[in-house]
Parts: sequence; structure tokens; C-alpha cells
Amino acid sequence: MAYRPTWQGHLRLSLVTCPVALYTATSSGGDVRFNLINPETNNRIRMVTTDPDTGPVERSSLVKGYAVAKDEYILLTDEEIKSVKLESTKTIDIERFVPEEEIDRLYWDNPYYLAPAGALAEEAFGVIREAMRSEGKIALGRVVLSTRERLLALEPRDQGILAYSLRTRDEVRPSRDVFGAIADQAPDPAMVDIARRIIEQKAGPFDPDQFVDRYEEALKALIAAKQKGHKPIRASEPEDTDVADLMAALRASLDSGASPRRRAGAKSSVAPAKARRTTPRRKVG
Repeated sequence: MAYRPTWQGHLRLSLVTCPVALYTATSSGGDVRFNLINPETNNRIRMVTTDPDTGPVERSSLVKGYAVAKDEYILLTDEEIKSVKLESTKTIDIERFVPEEEIDRLYWDNPYYLAPAGALAEEAFGVIREAMRSEGKIALGRVVLSTRERLLALEPRDQGILAYSLRTRDEVRPSRDVFGAIADQAPDPAMVDIARRIIEQKAGPFDPDQFVDRYEEALKALIAAKQKGHKPIRASEPEDTDVADLMAALRASLDSGASPRRRAGAKSSVAPAKARRTTPRRKVG
């Protein structure tokens, strides 16, 4: 399947340059999409662009406006917007290399595939890719996407380069705005030890094939049932669990996740009072 590039331009490492194309690495996801329907006529609703004073207008005649005050706009045509040119509009210039662990996961945004644009670009592209691979670090460059200059994190992936757009500092909210109200009180070490054992029981490799959108599958089943004239089955609401004793809930969770042999005969090895001393938490920041 041939994909349409999101962006085309050049990749540059110092004096080495080659034409490249940027492709979105993910699909929008979700096969279930809804339209607005008038149930009285079964017609799909059309969204009509309307001026509050003059009525409907042709979308092709509209321009973009930037609000500078209430009901006051600076009008810009598409040609005027396209006239704003930065070097990163057409060139991804690798500016520096940084260790991957230095980029907080909060800043990672959307993934893209970066590939050479044509066979003649493959040699120079391969030189840049393998030089990056040998360094084992993340390359940083800039690109203009959708009227915004974005910082890209680049790393070799197979025969190409994986590019992640990075959020700016202004786009990331300080965690203290949400976490600051949480009490700074260390939980019971014995409870933490049981929770740690529950985590060990659930540990395993990451396999994306094991995860499907169960909500979307349920929507498809609902649509198929209605298509056959069946009434949808309403799922019962789950009851809130009244847990008066957190330790008892943790013990029950640990026992329910044990192997069948252990559940059949062996008793829990967790002592009620004494727990293994846990290592102190590292102070962050």
C-alpha cells in the first residue's frame, strides 16, 4: 500500500543533505464512525457555513482570521500564511544529539517514519542513518508541520528513521498542579510489599497483538444486533467494592493471582505483622 507523505523536504547533517519524506506512523484507529442523522427523515445532516448576518456562504470564499479583540480580526489568506518561510519549512537540520533518557516522556508526541525520497537519496540517507545508529543517541531537528514548527526526535529504525514530534515546554503542564495536593505520606511497607508481589504475578512481555479496543468491538456487536432487528442487551452496572480493610483486599488479590496449586493447598507466606524491609524510595528532584 502506498502512503502519502505528510511532509517532503531535506534531511541535513552538517554538509550532508538528502531529500526525504515524512509519513505518519500510526493510523487514526477506530472503524466505527458515526454521522448525525435526523431520525424523522433518516437523512444525514449537513453542516452549512453560515454568516450570522447574511446567511449561508461558500466555504471556498472564506479566509482565516486571528482575533486581536472582541469581534476584531486580522484576516490572512492561505497565500499569506504560506509566505511565512523558515529554513525548517523544507529542511530538517540535525542540531544536536542527546541521550534518550534525558527526554522526559511527557514531551514525546506523535510518531512519524522518515524515509529517503527516491533511490538517488538512499546512499546519503543511509550514511546519516548509520552514523546516528553508531552514536546510540537521539538526534534533534526542527520541521514546520501544519503552520507550527515542531522539534523532532530522530532515531534509526530498521532501514529508515523513526521521528517523534516533541511538545514544547509551554504545552506541558507542571505535575505539581495536579500532584501537589496529594499527601506526602509513605504507605505501609507491608502493604507495599504485598502490592509488589501482585505486580510480579502480572509481569510479562509487551505484546500489542494481545490488546484490542474492546469498546469498539462492543459497538460493532451492538450495530450488528440492531441490523438484525435484535434489541441491544444492556450491560449491568458494576457495583462499587466496599473495602473496609485494605490489607485484606491486598491479601485476597495476591491469593487470587497465585498458581492453581498454591491456591489449592498452600497458605499465604505473607506475615500479618512483620514484612520484609523495603529499600527507601529515591528522592525525585
